[in-house]
Amino acid sequence: MAELAQDVVTWKAVEPGVVAVTMRRPPANALGIPLLEGMHRAMDAAEKAGDVKVMVLESALTGFFAAGADIKHLSTIDAASFTAYGDKMREVNDRLAAAPWISIAAVDGVALGGGLELAMACTLRVAGPGGKFGLPEVKLGLIPGAGGTQRLPRLVGKGRALDIMLTARQVAADEAYRIGLVDRLTDGDATAAALAFARELLGPSLPAQLAVVRTVDAAFDLPLGQGTRYEVEQIQALFEDGEAAEGISAFVGKRKPRFR
Repeated sequence: MAELAQDVVTWKAVEPGVVAVTMRRPPANALGIPLLEGMHRAMDAAEKAGDVKVMVLESALTGFFAAGADIKHLSTIDAASFTAYGDKMREVNDRLAAAPWISIAAVDGVALGGGLELAMACTLRVAGPGGKFGLPEVKLGLIPGAGGTQRLPRLVGKGRALDIMLTARQVAADEAYRIGLVDRLTDGDATAAALAFARELLGPSLPAQLAVVRTVDAAFDLPLGQGTRYEVEQIQALFEDGEAAEGISAFVGKRKPRFR
């Protein structure tokens, strides 16, 4: 029976402003075409809703967040088809990274290869005790091809990134938290912790939060002088669209701000 994108990836509004996106492709959430198309469908739905502030990405499979590329699919294709498949993975990751909401990956299982690249495309990552992370592509005679060689060094630094990729080892949740690969660590359920994190993020201005994300990303791409100028541009934009004025007015008036 053919896999359908709407069955492999589902989504639901958990509460106003928070949507949970669930991957369910047994046995390990391999990133086949149905899952990638399902991610696009979920993001289409979030954009159509227009009120999503935080997206939590989780797995319904015990022991797995996402195990990586679909190796069975890779074994049947040539180099050109492999490039096209990698493009589809990158399109999902790049769209998720640039989305007009904050995204949190809830990882309480294996996140390897493309699965880790998907988690790193999220704004933030929460790990449960069963979280395991790695980019083992060198064992297949390959390298990470959906942003892994670029995002991992930005999160953990050059030396640690090379260590993880060149050895193809798996990083346990406690080490991932210590080196900055994940942002929060929980002894309980990763999705519950990610949803609690999402609620913390609901109060502030979303345009301001996204401006923070953009300026921090710019810190890794621009010289300091250009980065600080970009910071000023982002501040000016927040005044121009009314978010800063509303926040300041609410503070002075001792009332709750009415952010967009």
